[in-house]
Amino acid sequence: MSSRDLILDRVRKALTDASEVPEPSRDYLTSHTPDDPAVIVDLLAANLADYRARVHRTDENALPDLLARLLTERGTKSVLVPSGLPEGWLAKSDATQVADRPASTAGELDEVDSVVTGCALAIAETGTIVLDAGPDQGRRRITLVPDHHICVVRTTDQIVA
Repeated sequence: MSSRDLILDRVRKALTDASEVPEPSRDYLTSHTPDDPAVIVDLLAANLADYRARVHRTDENALPDLLARLLTERGTKSVLVPSGLPEGWLAKSDATQVADRPASTAGELDEVDSVVTGCALAIAETGTIVLDAGPDQGRRRITLVPDHHICVVRTTDQIVA
C-alpha cells in the first residue's frame, strides 16, 4: 500500500461515524457600501487619493479638454495610445500620439511621456483599478513603463462598491 493510499484509508475510517456537514451560510455582505452611486463614486475618489492618485471629475463631453489640459500641464510631448482608445478622447491634445505596437521595446515605451487608457472596472472600497488588457487599455507593459498614466474610469458602468 502506498503512502497516499494509507493516508486516504485513515481519512475514510475517521469519517465513517462523522455526521453530515451542514451547508455553509452564504448570507454575508458582498459590500459594506450603501447602494448609492454618488457614495460609491466619492468612496472610490477618496481611496484613490489615499494612494496618491489625482482624481479629476468630468463628463464625457468635457473629457477631451480635461485630458488635453492634464497632458499639457505635465509637459507631455508624446502620448501612448492603445488601439481601442475611443477616438475623441485625445482630440484636443497637441501631444504626438504613439500607437501601441506589440513589437515596441521597453526602451521605446520609456521614451514616451504619458499613456492614456481606460479600465475594465474600479472597486470603490479598495480604491482598485482593474486593467484586463482590453482594447482601450492595451498591454500591461504600456501602463507600467511610461512615467505618467492617465486612466479614465467611466462612473456609470465601471465602478462597483
